[in-house]
Amino acid sequence: MSHTSLGVSAPLQHYLNSINPSEPALLCRLREETARLRQGKMHIAPAQAQLLAWLAQLLAVKNYLEIGVFTGYSSTALALALPGDARITACDISVTYTDIARRYWTEAQVAHKIELSLQPAIITLDELIAQGKCNHYDLALIDADKAATPHYFERCLKLIRPNGVIAIDNVLSNGRVFQAACETQSQSIQILRRFNQSLKEDTRVSAVTLPIGDGLTLVQKCTDTVLCLHSIANS
Repeated sequence: MSHTSLGVSAPLQHYLNSINPSEPALLCRLREETARLRQGKMHIAPAQAQLLAWLAQLLAVKNYLEIGVFTGYSSTALALALPGDARITACDISVTYTDIARRYWTEAQVAHKIELSLQPAIITLDELIAQGKCNHYDLALIDADKAATPHYFERCLKLIRPNGVIAIDNVLSNGRVFQAACETQSQSIQILRRFNQSLKEDTRVSAVTLPIGDGLTLVQKCTDTVLCLHSIANS
């Protein structure tokens, strides 16, 4: 996570902050508490949370799927933006970090919207598919271990409804994905680079990558009609 977007100067970020909605005080406190942790930069940037909350309202999201909760910044931001009858399925493996998330969910009075699954996300996603939840979710966020991103994506593509959106964080990896490829780069960077490139040719989706935070890709699951248009555009 970066408080600003990659390549955005401090004066420009200050101006953007002045014209965009203010970060809620509760989320500001959560961000500051998280920053004091050893891995305190793992949550999404405030601007990303604002974009996802705006998108959730635009899509009239009722069912949201989150892979990678950490201390709860994104889940709290989305829960605040969603209606009272919305439901969030949140996946993580850390009791320590999600205990912080639970505290803020309670303070924000959104805990009733959130079901937390504490086990490897792949297991939870496979269970949801087995339970008949394909095409059930309106919006998903993938913000977990980067090497597993393609596996999370394939399962989310089954769970998201047609025209629903999958958001994927950290797709620029602080610029490392567009640096010259070499054998010394980590396996996760190589996997992420291949995944980013694959979306352009994937006729099941329509995708755009934005240089916001550490890179945020928004992927819309195509309907048959959109699929035809996508295939024509890339032919």
